[in-house]
Amino acid sequence: MIARKAWAFLVKDLRVQTSYRLAFIMNFVGIFFAVAIFFFVSKLMGRSVSPYLAPYGGNYFAFVLIGIALSGFLGTGLGVFSSSISSAQAAGTLEAMLVTPTRLTEIVMLSSLWSFLFTTINVAAYLIVGVAFFGLELGQANMPAAILILVLMVCVFSGLGIMSASFIMVLKRGDPISWIFGSASSIMGGTFFPVQVLPKWLQGFSYFFPLFYGLRGMRLALLKGHGLWALRGDIGALAVFAGVVVPLSFWTFSRAVRRAKIDGSLATY
Repeated sequence: MIARKAWAFLVKDLRVQTSYRLAFIMNFVGIFFAVAIFFFVSKLMGRSVSPYLAPYGGNYFAFVLIGIALSGFLGTGLGVFSSSISSAQAAGTLEAMLVTPTRLTEIVMLSSLWSFLFTTINVAAYLIVGVAFFGLELGQANMPAAILILVLMVCVFSGLGIMSASFIMVLKRGDPISWIFGSASSIMGGTFFPVQVLPKWLQGFSYFFPLFYGLRGMRLALLKGHGLWALRGDIGALAVFAGVVVPLSFWTFSRAVRRAKIDGSLATY
């Protein structure tokens, strides 16, 4: 039954997205131009940042391309759950879905399937464009380690997103989770530049952001071919984040749903 529901949600969202064909095509055209921009920016920078990039092979283009591609999972995880609830509340369809045998937690989780699938397609598109047109080298990539890190990243970001949706469920607008992790992760996670360029007193804060461990581990797995044992520190950190955030997010969400039901504001926006 859950598989049929998941497939129904996936087909529904796919039909909605592909109905806007121009936007669908422009998304991938935009990826090509984004990759091109960072490729020429890397040419402009030359080797001025290579001391900081030595652990990743010294190539800024490869460094930043993986950063902007993988950080898409953070944006998806933080936004997809709360946006699905807000959209259903604003459209008036949440109340109709709640009278079906499907639980609210299933509705929220299954509504995210297409977003994560589409983000995965986008990440693949970034890497394919980089390899095919701009000489990105991934020949020594360790795919088992990269896949494990990706799964852990999705789990952590999904947990943060469910916590974000909990605030939206009660407050309707505004939540501190998206504000903290969405705004600061691009800096503290090392999306566009190595964390080592930050002031010493600020570098320590990066260890509180799961994106930092995910990007560092992913870059070492894809660019240097590091295996599971070599990446045990980053993998362990992500596992700890997932072990804390995921259960906490479900507990927070159940409390938020209960509070909204008591207030009578579950289906209002």
